[in-house]
Amino acid sequence: MRILVTGSSGVLGQDLCRELVDEYEVVGLDVRAARAADGRGQVADFVKIDITDRDEAIEKISGIDPAIVIHAAAYTDVDGCELDPDRAREVNAIGTQNVALACRGCDIPIFYLSTDFVFDGNKKAPYTESDRPNPLNIYGKSKLDGEGYVGSLLDKFLIIRTSWLFGRGGKNFVDTIVDEAKRGKVLKVVNDQFGSPTYTKDLSRAIEGLINKVLAEDRIYGIYHITNGGGCSWYEFAVRILEYSNGENVAVMPITSNELDYPARRPKMSILDNSRYIELTGERLRPWSEALREYLC
Repeated sequence: MRILVTGSSGVLGQDLCRELVDEYEVVGLDVRAARAADGRGQVADFVKIDITDRDEAIEKISGIDPAIVIHAAAYTDVDGCELDPDRAREVNAIGTQNVALACRGCDIPIFYLSTDFVFDGNKKAPYTESDRPNPLNIYGKSKLDGEGYVGSLLDKFLIIRTSWLFGRGGKNFVDTIVDEAKRGKVLKVVNDQFGSPTYTKDLSRAIEGLINKVLAEDRIYGIYHITNGGGCSWYEFAVRILEYSNGENVAVMPITSNELDYPARRPKMSILDNSRYIELTGERLRPWSEALREYLC
């Protein structure tokens, strides 16, 4: 059984390929192959692709003839998206439309990775799949547009919203905090934005479980929120990172979002309610702090 993973060189894409390669024939698609840093190079077959080129995307995906496409490719630099909205739309919206068209032509399901940033953060409780999206920034809007293309073009789809990803093989908040701490800098981290840090290894395992259900002809299509358990502020996240990486002596200062001069607005509260996924599978991802401890220790 062949599974295709777009964005296979990204942080999530690499873990997806590693998780799936023992059970499936995995083909990774990206604009470049993964670097072989720390022995974590590309583990699956690799095909170079530009998903923003519709003809190329359709031709290459249909030529691979997969049973399922996991669409993890995205332009995820939130501030970069704000400064270059055309690129954000081209990759995150139009690129997703192209991948969805390829899936429609092959009559196969797509797993589309989306984000907590489709919400505005004004809710006082975790967001459910039925809550109305209202993105504050270009990144969230472009990902929501991608959701729209998937939902309008296909009947067989899973939209998986997740948040605050960390994992090996690419830039993430955890590694940034560890690196800054080693330089002895005073860290200033916002304490008024709340979300659920999510380990890409845990998310990949959850996605594999959903793949098995789909391949068993269990019609579970729709939107699912999947994150590690619990929530925290970025400041609380940073404090725990320092604790687990022996950086407790590094000074970390809580600040407000208003003290940062970032191009893109962020939601104040974007914790996702995982109840639908838990009800479907009978499983829940472990607390984010346990996942973080494993990642760092």
